[in-house]
Amino acid sequence: MSSYNLSPFTFHLYMDIIHLLPDSVANQIAAGEVIQRPASCLKELVENSLDAGAKRIQVIVRDAGRTLLQVIDDGFGMSEMDARLAFERHATSKIREAQDLFSLRTMGFRGEALASICAVSQVEMTTRRAEDETGTLLEIHGSDVIRQEPCVCPVGTNIKVSNLFFNVPVRRKFLKTDQTELRNLLTEFYHIVLVYPKVSFTFVHNDEILLELPAGTEKQRIEAVFGNPKKNVYTSAFVEVRTETEMVSIRGFVVKPENATRKAEQYFFVNGRYMRHPYFLKAVLTAYSGMLANDYQPSFFLYFDINPESIDVNIHPTKTEIKFADEQTIFQILMAAVREALGKFAIPTAIDFDAPPIDIPLPSHQPVSTPQVSVDPTYNPFQKRNVIYPDKAPRNWDMLYKGAQTASLTEHRLQTDLQEASILSAEDVETCPLWQYNGRYILLPSAQGLVLINQHRAHVAILHAQFMEQLANTQGAMQQLLFPEVLSLPQDEMVLMAQLVEDLRAIGFDIEQLSPDSYSIQAVPAQIANQSAIPLLQHILQQVKERDADTQFAWREQIAQTLADSAAIPYGKTLSEEEMRDIVKRLVRLPHYRRTPEGKTIVSLLSDDEISKRF
Repeated sequence: MSSYNLSPFTFHLYMDIIHLLPDSVANQIAAGEVIQRPASCLKELVENSLDAGAKRIQVIVRDAGRTLLQVIDDGFGMSEMDARLAFERHATSKIREAQDLFSLRTMGFRGEALASICAVSQVEMTTRRAEDETGTLLEIHGSDVIRQEPCVCPVGTNIKVSNLFFNVPVRRKFLKTDQTELRNLLTEFYHIVLVYPKVSFTFVHNDEILLELPAGTEKQRIEAVFGNPKKNVYTSAFVEVRTETEMVSIRGFVVKPENATRKAEQYFFVNGRYMRHPYFLKAVLTAYSGMLANDYQPSFFLYFDINPESIDVNIHPTKTEIKFADEQTIFQILMAAVREALGKFAIPTAIDFDAPPIDIPLPSHQPVSTPQVSVDPTYNPFQKRNVIYPDKAPRNWDMLYKGAQTASLTEHRLQTDLQEASILSAEDVETCPLWQYNGRYILLPSAQGLVLINQHRAHVAILHAQFMEQLANTQGAMQQLLFPEVLSLPQDEMVLMAQLVEDLRAIGFDIEQLSPDSYSIQAVPAQIANQSAIPLLQHILQQVKERDADTQFAWREQIAQTLADSAAIPYGKTLSEEEMRDIVKRLVRLPHYRRTPEGKTIVSLLSDDEISKRF
């Protein structure tokens, strides 16, 4: 009997099928969780540098990390033996036994990162300790050691990761655009630099210095990343939070309520590690309850210091999700600390006790007349009576609910009609009379009843289609500004702006980069000539970031939607009959005119039957 004729079950009886995977394969599998993109690689390398006691760290990136990601530090360095062992799986200097997991103070501890990185890239490392005369050069390609030899190098470690995912083409194929990957790199970089202000950092991309952060205080670091280090404008909008308890110490900064925006920077750190925690975010938002306008969010930078035995950081490969032993108590402490900080800021006006007394005239005394109350001695509250028909019980009471059932069926039928048939025709628009109601709606009769059109949403849909066409044809009309405006942005948004700038120019913005962190705006689209360009561009960037729009069509949608919302006719504006007719005529030319691009209703029909039933 030949083996290829065996069934799977019979085959198992004749041959052992379980075997150990080679280290290179095991490392590639582990890399799938630990190293998901260049940003993951940067996180692991920079955290290793911090654990090595580095005071200066330089990150050099080329092509958003696809071609090169290099981290240079002045840390302790490694011996020849340690340099070789560092790339083995589960080799680490951070822990020695399981109990050490409950007293972690280092960023890394699993011993998987370097092994995972070298499994999917080409790595070259030079490292030297202060007590050694020469350092060690180690080169590894896809887990295969190419060479290891002595070399001359400064104290510290220099790791070059080249051609990430060169041997995993599927993973490399699914990387996003360079702009998107660079934004992810900067976001991960922020998570680290904000919590280590006493370490100086430099970030270089394609030979251009994007960030140069000197050592300083936490407030200086926040200003250097998100604001203007020379003016301290950004951090002036914050108040300090500081509280210490036996369970946890919390310090940091929260924004003043009047400085909250729709675009918020929200960061939690615990024991020097960035974390995401929706439950603690709710505590902060609860502290701001009643202080913020709709859709506004508070920015904050909050640092927790807690006993490592009270948290578990080993529940997710990225270590950004942390489990707390007593989350409810910390929730209350955090909420109270933020409320206290906001309360200290909102100091009430002092009372002037030296001011002359105010003479408040008292009303003259007037006798109060007692009202006459009539009493019905025959009334018995426990006796059942019919107040409408005292002599008989109501009949046909079930007819009271028939109207509600009919209304529900009518509404369903109207919705079906709206989906299956057009309720407005070009002929109706040309000849029918038009009215405006309440400064919000355009009313006109049709063959099926009375049509109501939301004038603002109708104009939004018209402008959205117009802007999308201009983006496709690069035919946006410009309006020159009398005085140019300067838009200053943090580096992650500068990267995003570089991605959008050509489409912004196509739609009518005359915009040029002025410096590494600002753009000059010379002209705006003609449709928004009476508005400031800076809030519009900031809102566009916010929408693109929030919706993770990483394709050209997706970010064009956000550009068109933001400009359309801004330029559309506001609610309450009185329109002439010619203006109303023009809006309706342009609306019905759209292929889908009943709803906005966001899905909000534009056109509603009040049918003849519905009107008749009201009379």
